[in-house]
Amino acid sequence: MSTTINTPATPDKTPTAIEALATKAGFEVEWQDAHKQIQRVPEETLKVLLERLGLPCGNVTQLKQSAAALDAELSGRKLPPLMTAEIDRAISLPMAAVKTGARYRIELESGAVIDGRFTSPKGATALLSPISEPGYHTLVINEQRTTLAVAPARCYTVDDAWRALQPDSQATPPMWGVAAQVYGLRRVGDGGVGDFSALATLASESAQRGGHAIAISPMHAMFSAEPNKFSPYSPSSRLFLNIAHIDPAAVLGVEAAQAAIKTAGVADEFAELETLQLIDWPRVMTAKLAVLRALFAQFNEHDKDSNTLHQDFVRFVKRGGRALEDHARFEALQAAQLKEANEGHWRNWAGELRDPRSAAVAEFAAAHQDEVDFFLFAQWLAAKGLSHAQHVARDSGMAIGLIADLAVGCDSAGSHAWSYRDEMLQGVSVGAPPDLFNQAGQSWGLTTFSPRAMRTQGFSAFIDMLRAAFTLAGGIRIDHILGLRRLWLVPDGESAKNGAYLRYPLDDLLRLIALESWRHKAIVIGEDLGTVPPGFRERLQEHGLLGIRVLWFERAEKGPGFKAPADWDHGVAATTTTHDLPTVTGWWIGEDIVWRSKIGQTAARADGQDPVEVAQVERGEDRKLLWSAFQEAGVTAPDIPVAADISPQTAPVDEALAFVASTPAPLAIYPLEDLLALAEMPNLPGSIDEHPNWRRRMAVPVSELFDDDAFVDRLLAVDQARKKSVQTKAATHNVSPTD
Repeated sequence: MSTTINTPATPDKTPTAIEALATKAGFEVEWQDAHKQIQRVPEETLKVLLERLGLPCGNVTQLKQSAAALDAELSGRKLPPLMTAEIDRAISLPMAAVKTGARYRIELESGAVIDGRFTSPKGATALLSPISEPGYHTLVINEQRTTLAVAPARCYTVDDAWRALQPDSQATPPMWGVAAQVYGLRRVGDGGVGDFSALATLASESAQRGGHAIAISPMHAMFSAEPNKFSPYSPSSRLFLNIAHIDPAAVLGVEAAQAAIKTAGVADEFAELETLQLIDWPRVMTAKLAVLRALFAQFNEHDKDSNTLHQDFVRFVKRGGRALEDHARFEALQAAQLKEANEGHWRNWAGELRDPRSAAVAEFAAAHQDEVDFFLFAQWLAAKGLSHAQHVARDSGMAIGLIADLAVGCDSAGSHAWSYRDEMLQGVSVGAPPDLFNQAGQSWGLTTFSPRAMRTQGFSAFIDMLRAAFTLAGGIRIDHILGLRRLWLVPDGESAKNGAYLRYPLDDLLRLIALESWRHKAIVIGEDLGTVPPGFRERLQEHGLLGIRVLWFERAEKGPGFKAPADWDHGVAATTTTHDLPTVTGWWIGEDIVWRSKIGQTAARADGQDPVEVAQVERGEDRKLLWSAFQEAGVTAPDIPVAADISPQTAPVDEALAFVASTPAPLAIYPLEDLLALAEMPNLPGSIDEHPNWRRRMAVPVSELFDDDAFVDRLLAVDQARKKSVQTKAATHNVSPTD
C-alpha cells in the first residue's frame, strides 16, 4: 500500500470518485500533520477503509452501488431511527421526509402528547416547536416513528452534585479527589490484586479527610480465558466489569469465601501472590477464578426460591438482558475455543460461532449452561462490589464519589465486538497519525463504533455503553474525548501512518452524553489532551464537560515558564499527572527519561550528543522554571533556591499538590502515586513488556495508608489548600466563602 505523501496537496485538485465517496462517508481526505503540512490520504488507503466501513469500491460497479447506498442513507427521505435535539430549541427535520400539511404527534416520556401540523413553505426546513422536557420521546409522522432524544443544554456538573449534597448552600467550594489504579490497591486477603472492597475503604477514608471524588482506572471486562491481556484500556467489553476485582467475601460472606478458598486449594497461592510488588496477572486470574467457581458451586446449593440473594441474582440477569447473556456466552465460548482449537479471536472461529444470534451459539450455551451461568454470577458479584463502593463513597459524604474511566475503544477480539458486530468497525484499528513524538504513528489494536452504524442503528450501542459506565458511578472520564469528533483509523496489518481520520457526529454524541449524565446524575470529564482542534474545548465547556489540565502541559503563553495557577482554565479538572505521564517525583529526577532510553524510545541525535544527557539537561532547566512558578504562586518560600541535590527526597511533591490546588478548577484530582511521592508511573506508552505497565501495587494495604501520618498530613494540606483558594477568591469578590 502507498505511504502518506509528504508534500502539500494542490488546493484546487479535483477529487476523484473514490475521494468523493470517502468524503461523503466522513473520511478526511486531507489532514494537517505535526509539521503543519497538508497531507493527502492515498486512494488505496481510502479504498480499504471504505470497504471496512461496508462501502466496497474495488471496481466501477461496487463504487456506484456504495455511492447509491450512502446517498439513500443521507438523503433524508426517511427519518433516522433516532434524532437528537436540545430542550427549548426548535428541532429541524429532513425536508425530504416531511410534507407540508402533514400531521405529527410527539409522545413524551412523561405520557403527555403533543399534536401538530407542519406549515412550512415548500422547500423550507420543517421545524418542530421546542420541547422543554428532556428525555427519549417518540415522534410519529404519518406511518414513520422515530425517537427524539431531547437533551439538557449541558451535562450534570460539579455544582449540581454539590447542590444535591448541600441544597441550602449558596456556593460550591473547590473540590478535590484521589485518582487510583484499582488493581494496585492492597487489602489483606485480596489474592494479589486490588478489589472493590479496597476501593470502598479508600473512598470512605478519603471522604473523612474532605475528598469528594475517587477517579478510578477502567473497570471494563477483560478476557477471563486470556489473563495475559490485562491493559484496562484494551478491554473485551465496555459494557461489563473486570471480575478480577471481586472480593469473594463481599456478597456471600467471609465464611463462604474462606470455604471457597479451601475448596479451590489456593490459600498458599493467595498468600504468596499478596507478597508480590508486581501483579502476576495469569497466576492471579487462575487462583481468583478457582475461588469464584467454588463460590458459585456453594451458591447453587442453597434453596433458590427462598434465598434473597438468589432472587437478586435472577433480577440482575433479567435486567442485563441479551447483552449480559451474550457476554457470558462469549466468556464460555472463548475458553472452549482456546482449549479445543487454540483460537481466541472470534473472527477465526468456525462458521456460525462468529454470529452471537446463530443456532450454533445457542446450542453451545445450552450444552454449557452451568459455565454460562458462572460468568453471569461473576458479573453479578462484580456489579454489587462496585455499586457498594459507590454507595460507601456517597454515604461517607462525597458529593461525586467514583469517577469511572471509559476507554476509547475495545479489543476487536473481545465480547463487545462479537456481540455488537454490526455496530462496530471491523478490520481496522484506532490510533494516531505520525507526530513529533512518534514518527511512525500509533495503532492501538482497538475498535469502536461505526459512525455509519450509529446513524442507521439509532445510536443504540453508544447509549448502551454510556449507561453501563454511568450506572455504578458518580461521574465518568471519557478517554481521548477528541474521538467524539474524529478518530484515526488504520487498516489491520498496515503501518499506522497508512490511515485516515473518520469524522463522528459530535453534536449528537454530546447531546446523548448530556442526557444520560442528567438521568444518572453524574458528572463528565473529557480527556482533551494532545492536538486539540480549534474551538473543541470551548464546545466541551458549553456542554458542561470538564476538560483535563495537567501540570506538565500548562505552559505560559509567552516564554518558557509554567502558567500561574490563576491562569489555568476554569471549567476543567486539574491534576498533577496522569497514568501515562511521569509522577512529580519521577519527573523531578528524570525517571521517565531513563525509562524511555531503556526501552529504545530515545532517538539518536544528528549532532552526536547523548540524547539522554541532553534530555536531562533540558529537564534541569524545566525544574528551575517549575520551582520559580511555585515561588511566584506562594506555595514555597521565595528565598529558597531550587535543590542542588536532585533525588526523590528533594522532589517538591507538596508544592506541586498545593500549586494545583490553587487553580480555579472546580475539581482537583491527585493520583495516589503523587500523594505517596512515588517515582514510578503506572504505564509507559509505547511499551509492552519492557515496562511493568498496569502491574504496580501500593506498598501497604489501603487501611494502613491512613495510619501513616505523612500521607494523612498531605491529604489535610490538600484539603486546606483547596479551601484557601475559595477564601482568596471570595475575598477578591467581597463575598463570604461557603463552609
